Amino acid sequence: MSQPQKDRPWLFRTYAGHSTASASNALYRGNLAKGQTGLSVAFDLPTQTGYDSDHILAKGEVGKVGVPVSHLGDMRALFDDIPLDQMNTSMTINATAPWLLSLYIAVAEEQGADVTALQGTVQNDIIKEYLSRGTYICPPEPSLRMITDVAAYTREHLPKWNPMNVCSYHLQEAGATPEEELAFALATATAVLDDLKNKVPAEHFPAMVGRISFFVNAGIRFVTELCKMRAFVELWDEICATRYGVEDAKYRRFRYGVQVNSLGLTEQQPENNVYRILLETLAVTLSKNARARAVQLPAWNEALGLPRPWDQQWSLRMQQILAYETDLLEFDDLFDGNPAIDRKVNELKDGARAELAQIDGMGGAVGAIAYMKSRLVESNAARIANIEKGETTVVGVNKWQAGEPSPLTAGDDAIMVSDPEAEADQLRRLAQWKSDRDSAAVKEALTALRTAANDGSNIMPPSIACARAGVTTGEWADVVRSVFGQYRAPTGVSSNPSNRTEGLEDLREHVDLVSAALGRRLKFLVGKPGLDGHSNGAEQIAARARDCGMEIDYEGIRLTPEEIVTAAQNGDVHVIGLSILSGSHIPLVRDVMARLRAAGMTDIPVIAGGIIPEDDANELRAMGVARVYTPKDFELNKIMNDIVTLVDPRPVAAE
Repeated sequence: MSQPQKDRPWLFRTYAGHSTASASNALYRGNLAKGQTGLSVAFDLPTQTGYDSDHILAKGEVGKVGVPVSHLGDMRALFDDIPLDQMNTSMTINATAPWLLSLYIAVAEEQGADVTALQGTVQNDIIKEYLSRGTYICPPEPSLRMITDVAAYTREHLPKWNPMNVCSYHLQEAGATPEEELAFALATATAVLDDLKNKVPAEHFPAMVGRISFFVNAGIRFVTELCKMRAFVELWDEICATRYGVEDAKYRRFRYGVQVNSLGLTEQQPENNVYRILLETLAVTLSKNARARAVQLPAWNEALGLPRPWDQQWSLRMQQILAYETDLLEFDDLFDGNPAIDRKVNELKDGARAELAQIDGMGGAVGAIAYMKSRLVESNAARIANIEKGETTVVGVNKWQAGEPSPLTAGDDAIMVSDPEAEADQLRRLAQWKSDRDSAAVKEALTALRTAANDGSNIMPPSIACARAGVTTGEWADVVRSVFGQYRAPTGVSSNPSNRTEGLEDLREHVDLVSAALGRRLKFLVGKPGLDGHSNGAEQIAARARDCGMEIDYEGIRLTPEEIVTAAQNGDVHVIGLSILSGSHIPLVRDVMARLRAAGMTDIPVIAGGIIPEDDANELRAMGVARVYTPKDFELNKIMNDIVTLVDPRPVAAE
């Protein structure tokens, strides 16, 4: 009996990078030796937002959520002994995508590689940064220009490279419904292609449409997620054919990679996350006609802190068992003609088309940023409320909380702790790099970059010249900032009084009583110090506080401790909430507390939230932080009651 013909498996990746380029290189080579077939690079926040590791805003953030890459030497170390012309590399980078791709090209040239053979992707999606992730630099229009500059350059010089990975992953993390995830991602893709049409010859445009890829999220409702992926495939084919007249079916193919949902990973009973990750993986692999081309899985313990190499290996083995031990790849699509699947796919497509029509009516994705942001905040609020009310079950969180202690979380090394010496090491090497390079060559390269930015030339050639000359990430981004300006995206949280008050009557009465005792409306400042752009938690805290009747002060992401303390002083606030998810809570909160003491404002209670280990929480409390909240504290009304109680001036605070 003949063996059935198997499809090729997807690319196996893990999203990785930490501490330093050399430490990350060792991790990559170890993962490749275990059977990983592609790389997915996580960069730290200074690199993502265009700052060198020695910038004041980078303090405490270096190497925390990814690898710091400040110059060609860092990129060289990151890929040491990894032949780039034989690798498929995904770089999760957006605002600084032209720069990181330039460094990658320069390293490939040093390796003697054929640059035209390079395969991989730069995410290069700025719209979702304004909506959900927050690592943008410039306003939308020049950001869109740089995206299409990269696309036009790769068409000519890197024919196997994907110049953009339209990223709906963070949209779901920010609360998007399946219909919103479909619509907002497709609107982003059309905004890019509409701009790109003017930058490539007409005969090459269909092939460029075929080079656009997507990066999606797959949540726990895996049948719905499977249907969402089939809807993506059908809608993209429809858009490519009708909007852009692409006749060749291969250029209309929906090509996507995926990381399954990290938002749903729980701090409580974290071993349950293994099952969640597997089920979510099935959503993007079961349906042959909508199967992912690359999959990267989070580790089971990412809600607790940095995963260890063993934790990443466990997720890799899950993919390998699914691809090589099961018969998944031996069959035609299992769902074609299924009436239940077809019904759900059509329902999702109809909802997405309605959203797309709304966005098109606003002038497209760029013109609809504020609208899309407000929709995400509202959808996320509904998601959280359903968990709080028990209408959405999360095992171990709002149901069946009792359980045995997990032996997987026992011991001091249960999660990886970032190297405390890594930042100092990075700063020493950065100083040495700046000292050793040819300053005249750097100046000349930066001048050429500025000229191109001003006159509309493609940004890539001068960026590659900057990489070769030894320019740093911060220097490249400073030119971009000076020419194009900086931007502050809408928060999606209105300060107007809310009519979403159902179930909040007791809390609203509590706020009214305390406000009367204070002599004015209780005012709550929500601040995000540092470079962390994950604003979902801060937005939901601010929105719920508003719904409870507090006056809120929330200006969005990337504030310095000094700006937060000044805002507290000028706004005469009663309580300060600090949200930090990058792991930099200790230095940033310490800075805020010191500035409050210097300003004589120690009477204002401070609360902090983030992915904060208990030892760090104790350290924060020792600094004077009144309350510390982590992902396990999902009941926002309880947090609201704590806040009101903290500032209650009456002799016996209401409980």
